[in-house]
Amino acid sequence: MSYEVTERNKVKRVPQRAHYDKETLFQILDAGFLCHVGFVVDGQPFVIPTIYGREENKIYLHGATTSRMIANLKKGIPVSLTVTHVDGLVLARSAFHHSMNYRSAVVFGTAREVEDDQKEQALFVVSENIMKGRWDEVRKPNQKELKATTVLSVEIDQASSKIRTGPPKDETEDYELDIWAGVVPLNVVAQSPIDDNDLKDGLSPSKIITRYSI
Repeated sequence: MSYEVTERNKVKRVPQRAHYDKETLFQILDAGFLCHVGFVVDGQPFVIPTIYGREENKIYLHGATTSRMIANLKKGIPVSLTVTHVDGLVLARSAFHHSMNYRSAVVFGTAREVEDDQKEQALFVVSENIMKGRWDEVRKPNQKELKATTVLSVEIDQASSKIRTGPPKDETEDYELDIWAGVVPLNVVAQSPIDDNDLKDGLSPSKIITRYSI
């Protein structure tokens, strides 16, 4: 299934890299946990980085009940959300044709506040999106913590994905230049866990943590 393509979500720059199907979009969203949320308040645009979780066609965001982003988004104003993975630096023979290999997603929708009886499940989705299985290892939020937290659900109304892969594309005459060209792959790698200074003696990271990879 694909999202409807309109002027709002149509990819205009290098359109052959565009994807509008849900499968591609969900793969890009599920491969990350950090997004940037764009919205406008009184004519002033804001872009806020925050973590997220996806469940079917919904994206969950959360934050303090007093935060500007949460306070405004729960009013139902339009929101745009972006996720980007940079997979490599594309180094061409010319400065003009340098590029990146990437997977990106742009989502459009509106947010609604998640009801209290569904809040913990939504937070579970966010937690699982960051580190699967960690939720079952820790103390769950108490009522005071849940009350201080607002969870929003953004139904994905429209979206587009854009992907670039492969080597640089130079001008024909530049292939004769004595200049190295190619791709420097990039990857975010989880390193060894570091103990909290106040950790009780005898405690070690679980397999969920030691085997974690992004």
